[in-house]
Amino acid sequence: MKSKHTLVLLLLITILSCQSQSQKINGVSFVASRDTIHDSHIKPIVNLNANYAAIMPFGFIRNINHPEIKYNSDRQWYGETKSGAKHYIQALQKQNIHIMLKPQIWISHGAFTGNILMETENNWRILEDSYTKFILEYAKLAEDAHVDLFCIGTELEQFIKHRPEYWQNLILKIKDVYSGKLTYAANWDEFKYTPFWSNLDYIGIDAYFPLSKNQTPTFEDALAGWSSHKKFIHDYYNTYNKPILFTEYGYRSVDYAGKEPWKSDRNMTQVNLEAQLNCSQALFESFWHEEWFAGGFVWKWFINHDTSGGEQDSRFTPQNKPVENLIKTYYGKYAE
Repeated sequence: MKSKHTLVLLLLITILSCQSQSQKINGVSFVASRDTIHDSHIKPIVNLNANYAAIMPFGFIRNINHPEIKYNSDRQWYGETKSGAKHYIQALQKQNIHIMLKPQIWISHGAFTGNILMETENNWRILEDSYTKFILEYAKLAEDAHVDLFCIGTELEQFIKHRPEYWQNLILKIKDVYSGKLTYAANWDEFKYTPFWSNLDYIGIDAYFPLSKNQTPTFEDALAGWSSHKKFIHDYYNTYNKPILFTEYGYRSVDYAGKEPWKSDRNMTQVNLEAQLNCSQALFESFWHEEWFAGGFVWKWFINHDTSGGEQDSRFTPQNKPVENLIKTYYGKYAE
């Protein structure tokens, strides 16, 4: 027979284990809008059992070889600017939603940011100076607004590959301005080359890993697709002893949703709600219970919930689709 002390110890271990599993970042990627936001825009996030929102102001670059970043201009939507980001942060915080501030670069015509590559040393230095001003301005906002988590960049593989020393120095400059937690949003096929994880608090991954070539992946298909990726991701946790954070995750509600989940092509229009649902459930079942996994931010969430998404929509948003209830269930199960 077990002693009372042994039973109490086992009970405490069980409670602590449950607590460690439940404390997840259950986030939404809150899309910038032309407009201010109000409680009615935030209530659906609360109803989702989300506890975090990623706020994403933007800087713009003309093309992948152009070194100057334009931001906080009159030509941007309100939510893409510093003043808009500050307003969004404060409105969400009033409803007890934590914030990841995630300034991002947009290249004209939607070119991939991972391919930003300068052709001369002079242009590299111009880009570095421009990016430093851009990111430090938002790091200062993050500090002033008591933001919990700051993302220092998103999917900038070639920039980092060719200028690693710059990024190491940039992190030190950010830490002089901002005292909270830091991450970087590496693309799913980039994170294994990112050289500065030891200097951040989370290994951030935009988790668009390929899972299945089937038109409608079953839950079992998608779960099997995650197995090798999960092992590799866990290896990085072991290497750096840093929790894994999916800075973006999600699937489109289209045929072949698990084949190339990063694709946002407009010609992919065949709605498939089941494919989105099954891939999403496999992601939750693979990661959300793991102690080394910090959580993630679903891509993406629009402010006008009632008119967003829906069962005829083929885009990423989970809003007003079966997957929204799935997310609500898992976020409720692993709430802080």
